[in-house]
Amino acid sequence: MTATAPRHRRALVIPVGMAMATALAFLPNATASAAGSVPAVTAEATPLSYVVNIRPGDGPSPSLKKAIGKAEGTILTSYDKIGVVVVHSSNPDFATTIRKARGVQSAGATRHAPLPSQSTTDVGTPKVLTADDLAEVDAVAGEDPLQPLQWDLPAIKADQAHEKSLGSSKVTVAVIDTGVDDTHPDIAPNFDRDASVNCVTGKPDTADGAWRPGATESPHGTHVAGEIAAAKNGVGMTGVAPGVKVSGIKVSNPDGYFYTEAVVCGFMWAAEHGVDVTNNSYYTDPWYFNCVDDPDQKALVEAITRASRYAEKKGAVNVAAAGNENYDLAADEITDPVSPNDTPAPTERVIDPSECFDIPTQLPGIVTVAATGAKGIKSSFSNHGLGVIDIAAPGGDSTAYQTPQAPATSGLILGPLPGGRWGYMAGTSMASPHVAGVAALIKSTHPRATPALVKALLYAQADATPCTDPYDINGDGKIDAVCEGPKNYNGFYGWGTADALDAVTK
Repeated sequence: MTATAPRHRRALVIPVGMAMATALAFLPNATASAAGSVPAVTAEATPLSYVVNIRPGDGPSPSLKKAIGKAEGTILTSYDKIGVVVVHSSNPDFATTIRKARGVQSAGATRHAPLPSQSTTDVGTPKVLTADDLAEVDAVAGEDPLQPLQWDLPAIKADQAHEKSLGSSKVTVAVIDTGVDDTHPDIAPNFDRDASVNCVTGKPDTADGAWRPGATESPHGTHVAGEIAAAKNGVGMTGVAPGVKVSGIKVSNPDGYFYTEAVVCGFMWAAEHGVDVTNNSYYTDPWYFNCVDDPDQKALVEAITRASRYAEKKGAVNVAAAGNENYDLAADEITDPVSPNDTPAPTERVIDPSECFDIPTQLPGIVTVAATGAKGIKSSFSNHGLGVIDIAAPGGDSTAYQTPQAPATSGLILGPLPGGRWGYMAGTSMASPHVAGVAALIKSTHPRATPALVKALLYAQADATPCTDPYDINGDGKIDAVCEGPKNYNGFYGWGTADALDAVTK
């Protein structure tokens, strides 16, 4: 069974009682033309954005600047330390031309829609807790009022971990996402303003509050931030690491697209502002999978690889969601029906997962997270794959498949929403912040630990989770996914399910 995928945007909601598991998570779409082919840019002279990758160092040389200008390009910004230059141009042949310039290692268009993109696709609406829902929750002494609804905390022993440690305020987790509402009462106590920014254009916007989502933009980033670090303050819910700091790095434009230049900016900002962990619950538009035999897509992979590696070099553990299409990312081939997703009619293509990558989650060094439901088994929608999935954590599932124990009433994941509200979402987007929170607890326990050591501890402390075999999530007698590998390392759960208690005690 493959989860229903949206045509253009990746955020879906799982209504209560819905039979088909669709996930609200900013992850994998899927489509495009045959691997290696790129839809032609529109004939009109529309402004597009490009990344031009050069040798890291002093930035573009005078001769390259001249070549960019001659090709009708304008440099927006340059990340000299990693050799990534962001350029705008209305010349449909810009990428082809600039690739021939001396010193250019790769270059490609980051989008197919003009600046700004014109998508008006609905990104989905979370199930918001009503006043009646809030009134029905029986508070438990020593817990935040909504914690009884959070089955996901005991699933990773976070409730037990909080008796030992809430995490250190010296640790910051950056939420690279749709923006974070830092005025929310569950987020405000732990918000790190200095590590927050708006990176949507590919160039940092440090205006106060620029990191917040607009009134009509997705609540996704706010929900993720709360899952990580909602304060244990007698209000609302509790995060996995309620004593650490959280920042908002906004990389999604008002239409919900996460373009390469914004993602590069996000990683670079995190790298230069002392961030310890980044959470990446999205895939980079417009390609679900970026094939390195295509010159444009190759350039996007290279740019984000450089940025994410630089962030890790500077001390950040990068955590990312695996995606929500029930794909086996270790298969010989995958059908991608939604790329590029910023064109009116994306074309179905068959890709080779060994040559085409969901970025950033499949990049080197990234912690790739699969989702589990209330029964502790793979969520119906979660991508999987032996050698791809590193670890698993609660991401929720339809109650038709995995029903939580009382007093929890929903199989989805509770989190804060902009405007002082709370609601439910589900997806590997929700699993990733659970792992980011555990990584933050490890960093709190071992403040001098390098990213490599934090990751090693994360995997070593995970609870080994054997393959679910057979995996017939809807009970119709048909196998919905195949898990390969032993108990302590397999395609559904990687090294196992994240363990918050071990993070603060070992």
